[in-house]
Amino acid sequence: MDFSIALPTFVITLREGVEAALVVGIVLALLEKAGQSRLNPWVYAGVVAGIVVSALIGVLFSWLIPTVGAINPQYSSVVKPWLEATFCVLAIAMLSWMLIWMTRQARFMKAQVEGAVNQALEHQSNGAWGIFSLILIAVVREGFETVLFIAANFQQGLIPAFGALGGIILAAFIGVLLFKWGVKINIRQFFQVMGVLLILIVAGLVVTALKNFDLGLGNLAFSGVNGDNLCVYYDKLSEIHSCILGPLVWNTSQILPEREFPGIILKSLFGYRQYLYVIQAVGYIVFLLSVGGLYFRSLGGGVAARSSNPSTREIQMKSAKE
Repeated sequence: MDFSIALPTFVITLREGVEAALVVGIVLALLEKAGQSRLNPWVYAGVVAGIVVSALIGVLFSWLIPTVGAINPQYSSVVKPWLEATFCVLAIAMLSWMLIWMTRQARFMKAQVEGAVNQALEHQSNGAWGIFSLILIAVVREGFETVLFIAANFQQGLIPAFGALGGIILAAFIGVLLFKWGVKINIRQFFQVMGVLLILIVAGLVVTALKNFDLGLGNLAFSGVNGDNLCVYYDKLSEIHSCILGPLVWNTSQILPEREFPGIILKSLFGYRQYLYVIQAVGYIVFLLSVGGLYFRSLGGGVAARSSNPSTREIQMKSAKE
């Protein structure tokens, strides 16, 4: 059983889970400050409900792909890769947008959460539900990104779910270290490192999405449709061929096979392929230059700002003094 494919979901869930843990920790600190610790069970209920909802969405997606493919078995080899490619595109868009947006908004996280908590507490009758909804939305928002990533890699089975579970457990442990035991962790550096890893993982997802689109189109051509009308670059005489991805850029199957260590780790984390085509290479580079460039520029206005990223311990101390 290849557990290396659980690494990307572990990294993604760990990063998103720590974001959610920060929200949960800030809410708990604010409730204690306001003398409303009686609402703490609603916070924990929101966490559990958010994880359950995210898991149910994941089950729905895992059911959707084989079900849609089974509607017309003749085209199942076409529908499955195209669905996976669609989920890849959604995951790329969601993960990229949330990474850059959260980096830019990091300085305002405490103020935004505090405003939402105060607004919920102003309505005494609905305060508990307000706190519950705040935590539920925070957890589902982070969980949905992981679910999309797993759905985009459906062919890998359920093993990525183990990575997600490990990420949740470690994120919860980090939250306990920060808010319960007062351990100081450099949150700024943590998110910067995880952000770089996430950029590389999503860039690999670009390569996978293009491969799935190519595979689906190629299978459609083989299913009876005239391949010449569908495939821009198509060579039936070649063992290694592409439908729309252009000429082969490299073939490292003898040097660094993707099914053996360390190629299998590189493939799982960064989308490494022993066969890489021109369009895939261009897509990978364009993504790194565009989204990666936006991310590093956002560091100057978000997480990197000294005033915008106090340690969690400092947040707690400040809240207590206020």
